[in-house]
Amino acid sequence: MKDKMIEDNHEFLELRLFTPSVFEKSGAAWPIRLGHNIAKPNYHIGPRTTPYYYLLFVLEGQGTFHQNEQTFQLRPNDIFCLFPQVIHEYYTRPDDPLRKVFIAFDGRQAVMLLEKIGLTMHSPHAAGVLTSEAIQLMWDFFRLVNSDNDTDLRRLILFHRIFDQLSAAVDSSARNDLRDVSWLQKGHEYMEIHYAEGITVERVAEYVGIDRTHFTKQYRKTYGITPIQFIQDLKMKEARSLLEQTSYTLSEIAHSVGYPDIFSFSKAFKKRLGVAPTQYRETKIKSGQQT
Repeated sequence: MKDKMIEDNHEFLELRLFTPSVFEKSGAAWPIRLGHNIAKPNYHIGPRTTPYYYLLFVLEGQGTFHQNEQTFQLRPNDIFCLFPQVIHEYYTRPDDPLRKVFIAFDGRQAVMLLEKIGLTMHSPHAAGVLTSEAIQLMWDFFRLVNSDNDTDLRRLILFHRIFDQLSAAVDSSARNDLRDVSWLQKGHEYMEIHYAEGITVERVAEYVGIDRTHFTKQYRKTYGITPIQFIQDLKMKEARSLLEQTSYTLSEIAHSVGYPDIFSFSKAFKKRLGVAPTQYRETKIKSGQQT
């Protein structure tokens, strides 16, 4: 597939970008980009962050991966994940350049999807778990997006089949390690479900039976943001969706995402996004009309 790659100063790269449909974004997670690269000896990425989750498969070569103050050696059939807003860095061994395929994705259940294949913020690397079946599914993904048969539903099917294949291949002991943070997952899921109900971090910590300070510290260490930031992220994501896709009033949207009134909602929205909700909606409507 090298004939489809673009060469730059440190790699050969084939990249496909997706604009998720409304249907895709209504689900648990959705693909954003798909890539395949062959590193040159000077290949070095970072230190930097990413806005998405990146799942990378090592096909050939060796390298080093740094994230969350941890270091992992990369070898063929390893998988590793870049978590959003977390500083990462990785590079190849010059005498044995890396060759990788990768998929970037996002979604409310992205973390849970990664946990199904044994990856977390604390354990973003798994050695030797990549299967030939999972690799084949990635090539099938490339064939799909390079064809006339590419649809959002077909992308989602392949996307989840890749995780299903890896989940079956991950050693059960790796998944069992996650039991140590089951209370943290319980709190994470509680916030995902009840974020629009005016919950507080104290309430979440009480629900899982953990001291608030300890819950906040461990949550930030695992997920890279504080619980209150996560709750705000969920509220703002849903608010943006409602502003873009519905004709609901600001009062209706405010109550739908857990604010008691328009004033508190508008203040929080503008503080987070830099514009008032009405301006945000007007801008989106105008951009939609132009396209």
